[in-house]
Formats: sequence, C-alpha cells, structure tokens
Amino acid sequence: MKIFNTRLKAPNDAQKTQLEKQHQTDDYLLLDFDTRQHSRFKATTVAGESVGVDLPRTGTLKGNDVLINEAGELIQVIAKPQVVTKVTAGDVFTLMKGAYHLGNRHVPLMFDLSVDHGDAGYALYFENDHVLAQMLERLGLRVEDASVPFEPETGAYQSGQGHSHSHSHSHAHADSSSDSHSHSHSHKHGHAHNHNHNHHDESVGQPK
Repeated sequence: MKIFNTRLKAPNDAQKTQLEKQHQTDDYLLLDFDTRQHSRFKATTVAGESVGVDLPRTGTLKGNDVLINEAGELIQVIAKPQVVTKVTAGDVFTLMKGAYHLGNRHVPLMFDLSVDHGDAGYALYFENDHVLAQMLERLGLRVEDASVPFEPETGAYQSGQGHSHSHSHSHAHADSSSDSHSHSHSHKHGHAHNHNHNHHDESVGQPK
C-alpha cells in the first residue's frame, strides 16, 4: 500500500500534469471534513485503491491539497460534499449576530459569498447540530440542510493551515441574552485546544 507522508506546497508543471491524468482515472481522494482533520489514516481512492496517509500534525487537510510519498508519487485530496447546516438571514447585521454566537461556542464555520443566500448575500455553514440550529432560529436566522464541501475558516493566528475541533460540546447552553456556557478549551495564541482525535489508523471507505 502506498503511504503518503508529505504535504506538497506547490506542485510544478510536470506534477500538475500528472495530477490531471490521475483525475481522469479517478486516482484521487474524496474526503469529508472529519477525516481531513486526522494526520494518520487509511483511505480509498475514488478508483478503489487503498492508500495510507501519515503526516506530521500540521493542521487540517484542505480541498486540493496534494500529498507526495518517498517514491515521488502524488495523490490529491478533494473536499467531499457533506450534509451541513446552512444559515442565511434577511440582513447582514442579523447574520453577523449568528456568526458571533456560533464563534462564541468555537464552532468551525465556513463563510460563503454567492447567489441564493437571502437578502444578506452571505451564508454560514457548520456541522449539523440541532441545538445550535434552534438557537439561530430564535435569533431570527434561517437554517436548512445543504450538501457542500465543508471548508471552515482557519484560526486567525495560524499560518495557512487549519486546526481541528472535536466538536464535543456539552449543550448546556443558556441561549438567553446572558449567553452563558462552558467549554474545556484552553486558549492561547497558538490555539492549543483540548482535542480528542485518535491518531491511530482510521479506515475510510470508498465514497458512495
């Protein structure tokens, strides 16, 4: 089994050509956000070949990241569409309030600016959580399911690579104006969150 252990920062022209050929034969990885947070796992390419990923803990893999192994072989990571919660609002201020309350709970958030996002023209996306969805509805926002490649924002103190969250919040949120809640996160500027990810080999099946 091929083991990919290095993230390639900038593929050269020859490598880009090779990746294009691999896409034509489905020789790439289609991975959801939860899988891309791990640094060590087993996966299956779209074509059905089993490969291993064994990276330094340098942050979440993003869509279009390219990995290389010691033999110089390449594999590209594509962010797999997954069902998440889409949040829209009738005005930017209301959407901003929603972003604040989600950010206050350290929820990984993806921001999008495109068409069909309500009068505000923007949308927020986060991993499905009915408690958070109900909170947002009470604040006057619209929530719905959407299937998209989930690429949440990286930390502002990070140099390009994201950091992962275990998303195991205890939902004893007081969704009133006091907005009191508790977390076990230990914040420093290096974002040393109390992660719960198991970095033993994880098998990821072929996408359906």
